[in-house]
Amino acid sequence: MNADDVRVPRAQAGSSPQHLLTTVLGEYLDSSDADLPSTAVIAILREFGISESSARAALSRLVKRGLIATRRRGRSPVYHLTPQAIAKHRSRMRHFLNFGSHPAPWTGEWVLASFSVPNAGQASRHALRRALTALGFVGLYDSVWIRPGSDAVPAREALRELLHHVGGARWSVLHARFDEEAGPHGPASAYDLASLASAYSTFIEQYAELRAAARNGKVGPAGALVARTSAMDSWRKFADVDPDLPPHLLPEPWPRQEARETFLDIHTTLGSLAQARLVEVATPHWPDAGLWITHFQASRDPSRPEPTGGKHGSGPLAG
Repeated sequence: MNADDVRVPRAQAGSSPQHLLTTVLGEYLDSSDADLPSTAVIAILREFGISESSARAALSRLVKRGLIATRRRGRSPVYHLTPQAIAKHRSRMRHFLNFGSHPAPWTGEWVLASFSVPNAGQASRHALRRALTALGFVGLYDSVWIRPGSDAVPAREALRELLHHVGGARWSVLHARFDEEAGPHGPASAYDLASLASAYSTFIEQYAELRAAARNGKVGPAGALVARTSAMDSWRKFADVDPDLPPHLLPEPWPRQEARETFLDIHTTLGSLAQARLVEVATPHWPDAGLWITHFQASRDPSRPEPTGGKHGSGPLAG
């Protein structure tokens, strides 16, 4: 098998050029000082089959979102990541690379959010459900939502922000312990763990060939860039949707550890190759590309994933 024969799983459905560009910049650019020409962005996204018009549209949308800004150097404006975007990317990379590394200490504590919204406030009810889901909560009953842990501040803020103007709305946030955590009426029953386990197993199967090829040096630079990005795009979704329940609430066998090892094998082994490919395609449009393009790797200290490579790397992330 040569590098061109390796089957690279496609990025999951719904990945837009904007999402893809955010992923690539978060992985490979770790400084707001780097001046990034639009022609370099177009060349990079072409590696993923993205057209020039779509690449320019993605750039424009990221500018509107405040993740990218422009400044003028010479005749044409250049793009750069904002300091806020750098901070966000570092935090997200820490989250993605650390997720599943070890079980969090379990105290048996849950945060419970309960609310009552009159019929006139249905739009606010739907918005609140979306907000709670984004915060890692799941509905135990219709208006009783839970998440493991003890940090109640985000839930309190969401409830206050979305319901304070709704006449007759009531809400409470409290800490709770369940007498039967694993029972049919306990908190574990609120999660679709069977579907999550199936998704992990599918990930392992989809990336098995690529994992073996990466470990055996059978992936070339061009394939490494697309493959590594695809693996991150797939893995990051688990880090956002898995409630990270304590082991005694999980079914056996639980495939997350094997999925994590699959992801890290690909991500770590292909990092330098993917970086080299990015430098290769960007340099004709951006002579300084080799000075700025880097890549993240999981470090020996799981709280400190590090950007590495490039001449202007910022060094290890603060823990």
